[in-house]
Amino acid sequence: MESKRTKRKHDYRRRQRGASIYFLLWTTFSALALVIVLLFGISLRVVISQTYEKEAARELSEKGRSIEVAVVSDTPEVFGGNRSEYLRYLATSFDVRIFILDDDGEVLFPRMPETEGDASFDFSKRAQTLKDELAQSGDGFALYRENGEYVYGSKIKLYGGDSEAYLYVAKSLAFMQSALGQVGVRMTFLAVFVFVLAFALSSAVSGWLTKPISEMTKKTRRLARGDFNVDFHGADYGQEMVELADTLNFARDELSKTDRMQKELIANVSHDFKTPLTMIKGYASMILEISGDVPEKRNKHAQIIVDEADRLASLVADVLDLSKLRSGLSELKVEPVDLSAYTREILDRFAYLRETQGYVFEVEIEDGLTSQVDEIKIGQALYNLIGNAVNYTGEDKKVFVSLRRRGERSFRFAVRDTGAGIKKEELAGIWERYYRSGETHKRPVQGTGLGLSIVKATLERHGLQFGVESEPQKGSTFFVDFPLAEDFARD
Repeated sequence: MESKRTKRKHDYRRRQRGASIYFLLWTTFSALALVIVLLFGISLRVVISQTYEKEAARELSEKGRSIEVAVVSDTPEVFGGNRSEYLRYLATSFDVRIFILDDDGEVLFPRMPETEGDASFDFSKRAQTLKDELAQSGDGFALYRENGEYVYGSKIKLYGGDSEAYLYVAKSLAFMQSALGQVGVRMTFLAVFVFVLAFALSSAVSGWLTKPISEMTKKTRRLARGDFNVDFHGADYGQEMVELADTLNFARDELSKTDRMQKELIANVSHDFKTPLTMIKGYASMILEISGDVPEKRNKHAQIIVDEADRLASLVADVLDLSKLRSGLSELKVEPVDLSAYTREILDRFAYLRETQGYVFEVEIEDGLTSQVDEIKIGQALYNLIGNAVNYTGEDKKVFVSLRRRGERSFRFAVRDTGAGIKKEELAGIWERYYRSGETHKRPVQGTGLGLSIVKATLERHGLQFGVESEPQKGSTFFVDFPLAEDFARD
């Protein structure tokens, strides 16, 4: 099942690669123009047909009534009593065909010349249709369409009321059919012209619209090859393209930073791996060649090997931790943790600095501050923040640690040193891997250069707010805001 779905996906992508945006826009515009012309032509034919038929029906109804009144009246003397001539006159005047039929459909008037034949004037079926329409009408007359013409029919009295007959008045729709045919021919020519014009215009417009996309595609390929100087602004047609160019430029800058950081990481990790490995190898050689038989020197050199191995193991552990945090592979084991007590435990690890090197820790911790966190990872983050403050504090060797409420729903952990501080332009970079301050004083807490980067990754995984405030020559304050346990809600 999965293989079929994958195959369909690949087939779809292959079809998509075969059709460019230029071609899709071009064919869409051309087809749209053709459809519009066709719809216009069809609607025009329908409107003309309906309008003409409606007008023809109205006109025939009026003429039919007038003819009916004239027929049942006496024939004017000018026609010498010739009813057929009178009917021909009326037909010419009203531009219709007029017949008077008997009950069997025979033509009573006008009299047909013998040369015209009988087939064209066989009204037997038409007479039956007329009678059926009159029976359904109930208005004394019928108006209907038959055999390409409109028919007005009624039942009349002839010869002073002695004989019944049927008046049959027909108006041909041949003119409408001819007009519709002309419209069809003209619309065909118009459709061809519009399609050719749309073909050319859509080609130009499609090229104009896809030009910035083509340019960005070329620039993206340059970016993929490592050219971070490419600028995606250029043929920016419209706000959307400008926003896309801004987004791509932002991605370029971030990729540039990532590339630079990756190179720096490789260089720094390689250097940091090389240093302890070199010392391990060197002192191992010294043990073999010089101090192997001298217990005091051998123990001293062996201890250096152990220390460097520990340093190497610590570096590997930090790199692995950072990699897992960044990739999301390290799962959080969230549970309620009394951070008041836990912070005091972490501070106890720095007691040797207070006893051996004279460091002073000013501590202000409120009791009972609990939050839902991963105890081990948060402990590592807090340890790194305190260790960072120890490394960068001033000559007075003071470090201030506090854990206090901030309103009813949160509390803040803060650690402040009295060192040289951080320049404003460097604040954004302190969380990066292997960031180094310009200070060169001795660091009592050994680190791998990944401490603050691990802190950032850990706190981001927890969804916590954190930051740093610093002023040159006044020290720096790192802080983390924790929600109280009862208000904590993980994303």
